[in-house]
Amino acid sequence: MAEADREKWNAIYERRGPAVAKPAAFLEEAREVLPPGGAALDLAGGRGRNALWLAGRGFDVTLADISAVALEHAQASASAAGLSLSTVEIDLDTISDDADGRDHDPLGRSWDVVLLFHFLDRALLATISRLLVPGGVLLFCQPTVRNLEAHERPSRRFLLEEGELETLLDPSLEIVSLVEDWSSEGRHEARLVARRRAPLS
Repeated sequence: MAEADREKWNAIYERRGPAVAKPAAFLEEAREVLPPGGAALDLAGGRGRNALWLAGRGFDVTLADISAVALEHAQASASAAGLSLSTVEIDLDTISDDADGRDHDPLGRSWDVVLLFHFLDRALLATISRLLVPGGVLLFCQPTVRNLEAHERPSRRFLLEEGELETLLDPSLEIVSLVEDWSSEGRHEARLVARRRAPLS
């Protein structure tokens, strides 16, 4: 399945070309909760619209995606803008399948900020807190089933039930904000800001 996904997304990004859209409105709206800098991981970040925004604000950013074509586009955009960006081609299943309890991901480090936008993997959500340093911030957004009232895609299997997101999260995540409504970009989304709790002494 991973190879089929890789081929599918490579073909999609070949058709779309290298142009990078502006960052997600939710990311810009949540900028006040972000730390002033540090290591940031953008999971399933495609051509890097959000990763480039973070890099432009001084974060040490790693963009992880299954599509080598998307990562090439992102790296070219970063170079053109004079930004530093690390890219890693990775199947995110290798993160959600890693259940050994380590406080880092297969990339070998922990992160001050993790983004997961428009990619639904419930197993990954259940363990995503271990990608964060204590106090690290998770930003997540995903359309809900109500989005089908206005859009045919994503199909239902890629949508959250309304009220579901909170039930998927590890207790080590403290919810800073969780909103489900129509976004300024026209999608009905669950939008989460959460922080990893410091371990008990």
